[in-house]
Amino acid sequence: MSTGRQGTSSRRENAAKKSAAWVLSARPCLAIVVFAGFALLPLVAFAAGDPFVLVTATRIMVFAIAALSLDLILGYGGMVSFGHAAFIGLGAYTVGIAAAHGITELILQAALAMLVAVVFALVTGAISLRTKGVYFIMITLAFGQMAFFFMVSLSAYGGDDGLTLGARSVLAGQGILENDYAFYYLVLAVLLAFFLLAKSIIGSRFGRVLRGIHDNPERMRAIGFSPFPYQLAAYCIAGTMAAIAGVLLANQTEFVSPAFMTWQRSGELIMVVVLGGMGTLTGPIVGAAAFLLLEEWLAGLSEHWKFGLGLAIILIVLFTRGGIVGFIARVSGRHGPAERRDG
Repeated sequence: MSTGRQGTSSRRENAAKKSAAWVLSARPCLAIVVFAGFALLPLVAFAAGDPFVLVTATRIMVFAIAALSLDLILGYGGMVSFGHAAFIGLGAYTVGIAAAHGITELILQAALAMLVAVVFALVTGAISLRTKGVYFIMITLAFGQMAFFFMVSLSAYGGDDGLTLGARSVLAGQGILENDYAFYYLVLAVLLAFFLLAKSIIGSRFGRVLRGIHDNPERMRAIGFSPFPYQLAAYCIAGTMAAIAGVLLANQTEFVSPAFMTWQRSGELIMVVVLGGMGTLTGPIVGAAAFLLLEEWLAGLSEHWKFGLGLAIILIVLFTRGGIVGFIARVSGRHGPAERRDG
């Protein structure tokens, strides 16, 4: 009996190793396919003569940047933030307010947005991370709503009506971002840079400690790693990345609104991460594409499209354990659920 059990256990271990090995090789392949698809998409849009394709793809990539930043703290750090959209709004308003005062250089606006995001993340994170579980969720929600109502109160910058930008930001003094194709490839370059940055962070000692804190904080404390500084650092990095998504969103829409930073937008980002696959850096990108394309398609079918969107997301999450990326891994590899560790 013991020999039979050992044989069964050995086969299961071998199958798990094969599955993990396949996933490790499949995820980079999926990332290459995704980024190659984004790189070639403008050619398709140009050939089809449909500018809406380019606009939609740019919006997907902007939201993918925001979702990627959330996945860093949600999928790898286990921090469920319902105030993450506040960082998007802060980045967007930095562009709008800076432009209103004559600062139109994108690099300078991005630097200011990162500074604002880091300060906000340090203050709110230092307080929020003193709590756990549902208390952390509620306090991040509260901070997000505080930021929302603060922007609503800024009547000098449009208040609840928002702020319209006169034009897109300039890059190195040149107005090349007025060209939709140039702006598209800028957003793609930022997405790729943040993807590689997040991948290097997760693969570093810092990333391994962060994942260990997620899995077993008490054990990490016992071996000498205090969770708080690592979580706060991850929270600040994620907030900074989301702020850059806000900078790009403001430039794409040429409009800034408090609606960018509502708790509903934070909830949408969580849905995007879960839909694509938490703890998989490709997942937020795939999830953003699936979420926004599904939204566009259903909105064209019925005025009650939000009901259909919610139902579709529930079904996808229930029947594609591990998100879309996990589903692709299982179907292509014919193995069990994808491991939550690689990019």
